[in-house]
Amino acid sequence: VYLVESGGGPVQAGGSLRLACVASGDTECISSMAWYRQAPGVDMDLVASIPNYGDIVYADSVKGRFTVSRDKEKNTMYLQMNDLKVEDTGLYRCTVIADLLPCAGDPHYGGQGTQVTVSK
Repeated sequence: VYLVESGGGPVQAGGSLRLACVASGDTECISSMAWYRQAPGVDMDLVASIPNYGDIVYADSVKGRFTVSRDKEKNTMYLQMNDLKVEDTGLYRCTVIADLLPCAGDPHYGGQGTQVTVSK
């Protein structure tokens, strides 16, 4: 599975951005997609995850401000980010778990990420 993120950039606090992650390859094997954030000097943290079936999960810090969604026909996951804060700054990476048949092997895939920089 190949993942390409887009939509990042500089933005002022209070502003909005919409990130997109396009998946290609063995997309029929994907059971879940997620956004992670990597800030300098900090471990990569889950921002939001959206499975094929089941509950969407958000980090407490983004609840009420971020919305994750998927367009399965386009194999694309989105992250609508509103009321951005300086602490939202980081490299946002798209990841998937591709563990459905007929795929085998390591089911974890990640993209290169898109940088989001929020200034005061």
